[in-house]
Amino acid sequence: MHRRTFLVASTTALAGTTFGRATASAIGTASGGNDGTAKSTILLFLCGGASHIDMWDLKPAAPLEYRGPFQPIATSADGLQICEHLPLVAQQAHHLALIRSVGSTVNTNDHHAGYYYNLTGHVPDVTFRTLGNDRTPYPDDWPFMGSVVASKLPASKALPSAITLPHKPSKLPYTRPGQFAARIGVEYDPLYVDGNLDQPLSFQAPSLALEGDVTAERLTARAALLHSIDGARRQLETNSSAHLWHRHRDRAFSLLTSSATTDAFRLDSESQGVRQRYGETVNGMSLLLARRLVESGVPFVTIFWKEDEAKLAKKCASAGGWDTHGNNFVCLRENLLPEFDRCFSALIEDLAQRGLLSTTLVLVSSEMGRKPKIGDPRSGGVSGAGRDHWTHSLSVVMAGGGIRGGQTYGSTDRLGEYPADLPVTPADIAKTVYRSMGVNNLEAYDRENRPYNLLAEGEALPLF
Repeated sequence: MHRRTFLVASTTALAGTTFGRATASAIGTASGGNDGTAKSTILLFLCGGASHIDMWDLKPAAPLEYRGPFQPIATSADGLQICEHLPLVAQQAHHLALIRSVGSTVNTNDHHAGYYYNLTGHVPDVTFRTLGNDRTPYPDDWPFMGSVVASKLPASKALPSAITLPHKPSKLPYTRPGQFAARIGVEYDPLYVDGNLDQPLSFQAPSLALEGDVTAERLTARAALLHSIDGARRQLETNSSAHLWHRHRDRAFSLLTSSATTDAFRLDSESQGVRQRYGETVNGMSLLLARRLVESGVPFVTIFWKEDEAKLAKKCASAGGWDTHGNNFVCLRENLLPEFDRCFSALIEDLAQRGLLSTTLVLVSSEMGRKPKIGDPRSGGVSGAGRDHWTHSLSVVMAGGGIRGGQTYGSTDRLGEYPADLPVTPADIAKTVYRSMGVNNLEAYDRENRPYNLLAEGEALPLF
């Protein structure tokens, strides 16, 4: 269809149908009623690989070449200690469940496979090893856990069921697999919303941008035109692609003309005090926007930590995020930890004060941890003070959504290298999210209407 007719270029990734099977029977009649505690999930994904041993699982008795200079501090939860550079998070620890024994080993020990494993719960296939960063998202990939939730729960009246901000990792052409609906259909792909490092209060969904001369009023009028065009397409009504096209189009109109959509994204309506508490950075404002979106009824909101490449790439031998190949401790102490400490603690505090924490699951994860032994050959070895990739051990944080706060689950060995007690996999984490959200039926249907399980592995953790 001509863009002037379709009006919206790719509101729900229609232009990206290679990422999923757009079939009306992708989910079939299977559904999971929301009998869990959480109505929404907020996933904060620390892009790059956050250092478990420097944040959540410090080893003060380990040799210096492992433990580094950071010290653990007491928190508001008895017996739970975290990094000294997370003092605000420490005050909220009575809300947190800290899972220290996540093992997400992938045979490539890299970002691409780490994303896929931790976002879907499924072990990456051999193509991640053979293709490396050239391994693009495939139509038959296992779906992102946010897309599974979106497919199983009732849709929001005005907003998409899954929204991702403030960017889509990673830079083209190296888009990270695992963040899409894939085999269950592009209609369950998240709506991507872009944030801006220089204008942190400004968020925009590029796929929802109207042409210059089109107002919401004119758009509504054109709905009647499209209705008449539909008459000429009746012969295609039995085709599943046509049904999908109509659903995308209807969703586009709903989003573009809804006042709820506009109101949810108006961060300037928040008081200056609230914005300052979160920190007026793109990541801080993304978490504030996430709170507003769950207030508006969005079931799954994902924040992929936005890297500041201009400021940190050279300093940290990274892309500006948590991939601290060099200068690990300085980058954490001066940049990454202070920003995270402020915005994450603000989110937990804000949700608790508004009575939303019991119905909102908050999950902090990453694609990997960092190598406990200090010194990455790519940044000068020991003198470069970096930590290399380490998918063998990862810490995950959960709060709200029925999760009992102030607890730890599992442990790593004395050096923080491998899970020791109560080992956990990303499948267990995903199953815990699904249980909190009341998604108990993970049955789906393929193109031949044959049933299959979206995640057969794993069990929900006993954190409730």
